[in-house]
Amino acid sequence: MKENLLKMILAVAALAMALETTWAHGFAGKRFFPATLTTDDPFVADEMSLPTFSTIVVPEDGGTRETEFSVHIAKTITPWLGVEIGTSLVNIDPAGEKPQTGLGNLELGAKFQFLKNAEHETIMSVGFDAEIGGTGTTRAGAVSFSTWTPTLFFGKGMGDLPDCLLFLKPIAITGTLGFAIPSRAYNKSLHEGELEVEANADAFQFGFAVEYSLIYLQQHVHDLGLPAPFDRLVPLVEFAFESPVDRGQDGLITGTINPGILWSGKSFQFGVEAIIPMNGRTGNNVGIIAQVHFYLDDLLPSIFRPIFGAND
Repeated sequence: MKENLLKMILAVAALAMALETTWAHGFAGKRFFPATLTTDDPFVADEMSLPTFSTIVVPEDGGTRETEFSVHIAKTITPWLGVEIGTSLVNIDPAGEKPQTGLGNLELGAKFQFLKNAEHETIMSVGFDAEIGGTGTTRAGAVSFSTWTPTLFFGKGMGDLPDCLLFLKPIAITGTLGFAIPSRAYNKSLHEGELEVEANADAFQFGFAVEYSLIYLQQHVHDLGLPAPFDRLVPLVEFAFESPVDRGQDGLITGTINPGILWSGKSFQFGVEAIIPMNGRTGNNVGIIAQVHFYLDDLLPSIFRPIFGAND
């Protein structure tokens, strides 16, 4: 199953690369911010990730492989306000046990972009994400309680560096800082006649991506004459962490480091990253995440645009 899904992603990516001639949205001045795979975008847009595929072994019961095939769609209400919806098909494959497949919980979000500075290539937004408990399949790991996560999003390009640091100008940093609040503090259940209690901790969720845009290098710093498709690559490393703050889980940080590469065209992007656990609590095995991402406002601008107001 996993191999077939990954082959399908690569086939869609190869087809779309053959059709692309220019590149897409997510600008602050000259800076184009691509959509990252692990940390969310700092801007609002009409876009769709279909699919995002990931697989990794997590340290549960001797090792459980978790594979997800997800879709997320974002829609602008105004040029500065957008909403999002997403869900996943999840496969849980415990070592020595029967695998289980089902839907993950429904994910909803809203984002307000309050700053875009062209001169300093800066974008900032605030948002609110919600995982709606009980909307997914329990056997595939979907929980019955909801989680609410207010989040700050940011993006900063380094194009305003002095010319003595010319080849650092293609660097950009994007990231998120959120606080996850579960709607239920504890799960209680009976197991073999005994009451079991599991804590659901509040947690800081923070992550960032460090990108080096060959698109920016070619067009705004120095044209090295890179041929396609190399002239539209963005090598990057993403970092994603979660730090519980209460209910006996303080300091039990988990996270991953995800090096990879993106390719961006006019209305389409393809990206792939390794998923490297930062500690034993996160896991001991390297996973992979790959995504096909469509810029709907560039693909079908007459349909996918802000409902109120004109996009600048």
